Amino acid sequence: MFSYKYYDTPEGTDILKKTFVTSKYAALTGLAAASFDVLMFSHPKGVINTIGRYGYIIGPLVGMASAFTVTANVVQNVRGKNDELNYFLGGVAAGSIFGAWQRSLTIGIPAAVVLGAAAVIKKTGVDEGWVFIPDVPHATKTIKSVNHDWSLVKDVEELKNFTTGS
Repeated sequence: MFSYKYYDTPEGTDILKKTFVTSKYAALTGLAAASFDVLMFSHPKGVINTIGRYGYIIGPLVGMASAFTVTANVVQNVRGKNDELNYFLGGVAAGSIFGAWQRSLTIGIPAAVVLGAAAVIKKTGVDEGWVFIPDVPHATKTIKSVNHDWSLVKDVEELKNFTTGS
């Protein structure tokens, strides 16, 4: 289950595994966002208030991810079609949770539309094989990367043994 990726199985199947995957990423993102909030903005006093602040941020993000995943996959099973409408409705469900979290209909409706549109773009990209985040072959990926020369300009051979003469 830990090596499972969202697109390992067709849409509408393994909903629990897919929900776990999206919730895991939402929780990690929420952990980073909550840490930033606690350290830079809210400055809660005490452990209980700090834990509450983490829960206030992580909880809705996990809820949004779960709502998207469950909605998109259940709609797929109900409609029997694998198209962009499923993802749009999943994005609308996530946006409605965001609006409820912010306690604002004025924020919730645009969030639902924007997240639905973003989900349609993602679905179209997956279906057509778009690469959203390309692999960078020279990026730092291993501990041996310190052996690589990352300088922008190569050294001039004559200057390698340069000494100041007197």
